[in-house]
Amino acid sequence: MSKGPVPVDQLTDLEASGELAHLAREIAKLDKAYYQDDAPLVTDAEYDALMKRLEAIEAKFPHLKRPDSPKRKVGAAPAQGFAKIRHAAPMLSLDNAFDEKDVEDFIASVRRYLKELRDDPNHPIDFYADLKIDGLSASLTYEHGTFVKGATRGDGEVGEDVTANLKTIADIPHELKAPYPDFIEIRGEVYMSRQDFFALNEAQEKAGEKIFANPRNAAAGSLRQLDPAITAKRPLSFFAYAWGACSEKYPAETQSQFIESLQGWGFRYHQLGRLCWSAGELVKYWNDVAEWRVSPNIPFDIDGVVYKVNRADWQERLGASDRAPRWAIAHKFPAEQAETVLEKIDIQVGRTGVLTPVAHLAPVNVGGVLVSRATLHNEDYIAEKDIREGDRVIIQRAGDVIPQVVRVVPEKRQGNPSAFEFPKTCPVCGSVAVREDGQAARRCTGGLICPAQVVERVRHFVSRGAFDIEGLGEKHVEAFLAEGLISHTADIFRLEERDRQSLTPLRNRPGWGAKSAENLFAAINARRVISLERFIYALGIPQVGEATARLLAQHYETFETLRVNLLAAADPESEARNSLESINGIGPKMAADLVGFFAEKHNLSGVDELAGFLTILPAERQASIDSPVAGKTVVFTGALSRFTRDEAKAKAMALGAKVTDSVSKKTDYVVAGADAGSKAAKARELGISLLTEDQWIALIG
Repeated sequence: MSKGPVPVDQLTDLEASGELAHLAREIAKLDKAYYQDDAPLVTDAEYDALMKRLEAIEAKFPHLKRPDSPKRKVGAAPAQGFAKIRHAAPMLSLDNAFDEKDVEDFIASVRRYLKELRDDPNHPIDFYADLKIDGLSASLTYEHGTFVKGATRGDGEVGEDVTANLKTIADIPHELKAPYPDFIEIRGEVYMSRQDFFALNEAQEKAGEKIFANPRNAAAGSLRQLDPAITAKRPLSFFAYAWGACSEKYPAETQSQFIESLQGWGFRYHQLGRLCWSAGELVKYWNDVAEWRVSPNIPFDIDGVVYKVNRADWQERLGASDRAPRWAIAHKFPAEQAETVLEKIDIQVGRTGVLTPVAHLAPVNVGGVLVSRATLHNEDYIAEKDIREGDRVIIQRAGDVIPQVVRVVPEKRQGNPSAFEFPKTCPVCGSVAVREDGQAARRCTGGLICPAQVVERVRHFVSRGAFDIEGLGEKHVEAFLAEGLISHTADIFRLEERDRQSLTPLRNRPGWGAKSAENLFAAINARRVISLERFIYALGIPQVGEATARLLAQHYETFETLRVNLLAAADPESEARNSLESINGIGPKMAADLVGFFAEKHNLSGVDELAGFLTILPAERQASIDSPVAGKTVVFTGALSRFTRDEAKAKAMALGAKVTDSVSKKTDYVVAGADAGSKAAKARELGISLLTEDQWIALIG
């Protein structure tokens, strides 16, 4: 990591937005290496910790969740070389638990979501606990009992067609044993046993061929051979564990019954799954498996266990978030720690001016990855743990952004090194670095005169989620700023004109040529037409990530409307302010930041100057979803009796509706439960359709 963030509970919205953008890029790179190239860059523990950090930030700052969030994605886009298969039902990944509290939180979330469980704390929930095999996920499609096609997970929606390769695996039946559904997707894991892995590597070494790093890589590389004959020679196995689309409502009433059905259809299955009824029983299963994992009982690699709500009807109602089902979670095994020397503490400056301490370490192997840098979070973290240059320290790569310094080994401290003194000035521009009351971070006050901040702001503007200008990377941004070709974002659209007038045009500069310069100008000109949500996100407004930018775009629909209303919203008693705060996910603090950004004359002037170069497209309406409430604005109020508020909102949004928290003239429906109160009264006053729960259910079908 190039920068180590402060603890999540001390992040500002602007810091959180920047870190989420970084994590999205980093995890996308790791996903490509893992899913497409079969060449992971980090261990599972390091990847899991990155995801855990991202989850923690998104949980604290839900309004900043990005459209390209790794939590909205599964795997990576299918690689070239294979035909593509679209899964009949999305092939999702799983959220992770790392300790007993995470397991308890998972169970609590299930109870909160389903009304009968929320209302009756003693209502039992049965879970099916199973092994999490470390292999390559695959989906098998059976029609009338015949295996017709198979695919990798891919990005969760589309995978690689590896049908011919899957047919070479002995564990996969070509014909199911009756009775079976007319159509079903069987999901499972292609893997290689440890014994087969060692034998394969021995054979590879004798033949002078590639040696595989671990059984997972060997399985993935073997399955994704363009020549099925090569796959046929590899000792691959398959365990089925779930279903996707199915012609029947459920292929079984429970997960445990489905496992029995799999065996009846001809799939091989281990006998180590277990029904559990509490967090304690689930954690005991995890502890048991942790002991078994190195025994002959489990002859293949696993990286944890999986807990699933056993009832199929509850699984259906719980549904899924953007990336993962709400009814299942993976409980991962912990990562390792290691001891090394902290050689130096360096201070880095981010886009928002935050000074972040980074530890430079004597390289050390931590769970298979060579670590030479680690985050120190902030000056309080250094002081509380009394971390000094030259100390021997413990490094950890799980539970937070990886790697991190966990603690000093005081008994091994040599001499009496000085305590680290956190700088009071910016190491980049020399401006005063201040720390406001109640804030953990110290910030450079240099603003746009600080090269570190200017570069980061422009980098944000041209990043993938914003203007996505191909060819304008970090090095080019730094060079253009240093040479005065650009000084702020609007200058990007003056670059071609300035280049024509330059004595040293871009095509004559080192590293450039006529074609590359032409391509850059073409990429910039292609972004003169931009969607409203990308434009909003690119502005770098505090607290406004890609997800929030999309909410604003869908609410206001045009740039002109957004500009007029955010200026009018400066009056806290105005209808414009009420409308802004009614957007689901935008609270008073975020509204204040939005209003404050547009109220600042310098910002407004910059926005208008930029808009003058562009055609900003209106937001696309959501009415393309085939639903009677698509594009409608809905408010839920009162005590709902048929479902929880979360379940109701999730269903409405899945049908294309906008869900807000307050009633206005733009509201189409108010769904009122018991004791609806003022919102129902306001709906009557404004003549808005007021529905009971039964009427709402009848409306959405």
